[in-house]
Amino acid sequence: MDTTLKLLVLGAHPDDADAHAGGLIARYRKLGHAVKLVSVTNGAAGHHQIGADELAALRREEAAAAGRVVGAAYEVWNFPDGHLVNTLDLRHQIIAEIRRFAPDLVLTHRTCDYHPDHRAVGEAVQDATFLVRVPKVVAEVPPLSAEPVVAFLPDLFNRPYPLSADVIVDVTNELDTIVAMLACHRSQVFEWLPWLDGRLDEVPGDEPGRRAWVRQWFARYLQMRLDRFRKEFEAAYGPRPGDKLCAIEVFEISQYGSPLDAAARKRLFPLAP
Repeated sequence: MDTTLKLLVLGAHPDDADAHAGGLIARYRKLGHAVKLVSVTNGAAGHHQIGADELAALRREEAAAAGRVVGAAYEVWNFPDGHLVNTLDLRHQIIAEIRRFAPDLVLTHRTCDYHPDHRAVGEAVQDATFLVRVPKVVAEVPPLSAEPVVAFLPDLFNRPYPLSADVIVDVTNELDTIVAMLACHRSQVFEWLPWLDGRLDEVPGDEPGRRAWVRQWFARYLQMRLDRFRKEFEAAYGPRPGDKLCAIEVFEISQYGSPLDAAARKRLFPLAP
């Protein structure tokens, strides 16, 4: 009996999967499971200097490099970055992708998020989830017999409601791999995002310095995530020293996919309590 699992991450941009679920992705690959990462947009709006066509090609290369870190396919679609809406075309492409890959677990954005592209992807996945079983929708691709489990990637937003910490995974042991994946997105973590934060002059010029810098940069977000979900994390894992960085990933289970019972939880989220 084949016990290989399939994880599909449908993010809005190249690097969304890495930043929000890189630890779970790395763990799946360590265990020999299949992983596919998808950026629905081409990422062509995410820079202050590089032109759109050049940037789209560059971000496709960066995503492929990040995928190679863990041995996963990283596909970048052609929907325009910054202009994504929940159209029938988007919904149908997502239905076809879920059917062809037949994942056990799908990760995507929540429908309440600061970025309209994130919201559009979350809405499209929500709308596609039941329809993956309907033969006459996207009829050229055979339907699935059941929906996958769908979970929302971690975020810190409160309105209209905060993320429900249905599953918490301690991915501290995977932190080096997450950082290695993020460092592949060079146009983002060493240029665009520091420029947005007004910190571009802080980015080191040498490779070891850059790797240390992105680790420190990412640690700030990990700390905010830990602070937000510390109560739930310590209820699951026990108290942790306050001065020790713990990398956690937090997922909310969508009501629109298959339910997550105790057996599925243990199977789909390895080592989650």
